[in-house]
Amino acid sequence: MKKFLSLALALGLVGVFAGCSNDDGAAEDTTKETTTESTAAQSTGEVKMGVINGAPHGDKSFGIAAVTLEGDKIVSSYVDEFQFMDPATSKGVPNADKTFGEAFKDSGKVLASKNENAEQYSKNMAEKAGATNTLDENMAAIHEFVKGKTVAELEEVLKENEAKPEGMVDVVSGSTLADTYGYVKFIVEAAKAAE
Repeated sequence: MKKFLSLALALGLVGVFAGCSNDDGAAEDTTKETTTESTAAQSTGEVKMGVINGAPHGDKSFGIAAVTLEGDKIVSSYVDEFQFMDPATSKGVPNADKTFGEAFKDSGKVLASKNENAEQYSKNMAEKAGATNTLDENMAAIHEFVKGKTVAELEEVLKENEAKPEGMVDVVSGSTLADTYGYVKFIVEAAKAAE
């Protein structure tokens, strides 16, 4: 959630700074010219954001993906998944202990965010699947991989790995998640939904 709020704040600041201008003609100097050139070099197009819900990791969880694009390039992404976890070791989503949680209270589980429970989830990944990287490390590698790429570039990578999706761990340096392909695809779908 912190990453999402940071992303929203960053977008807000981009809008604020984009609306700022210096109309004082007497203030034109080399500093203004340098700043203008620097800003123009950094800004390549319209900033858009796409947010979707989906299931990037099979049928035992659901997730949310948010992507910010500048022009046609991804500048940031965020993914979180939600699944039922042990309430003794995991913090549930808001209202999981209230009326909202009544729908699943008999399951003995709590609906929880993987990101918010990353330490415990990483421990489970290590114990059950022999994972050597934490959830945070894996997701950071995926986000770094998509950053700066276009949807077309990522779709090409996905197409090249479609027959053997587990091979994406060799493409995305630092991610050892079996479903790396699914997460990259999820981010691409969010980017395509950007408005």
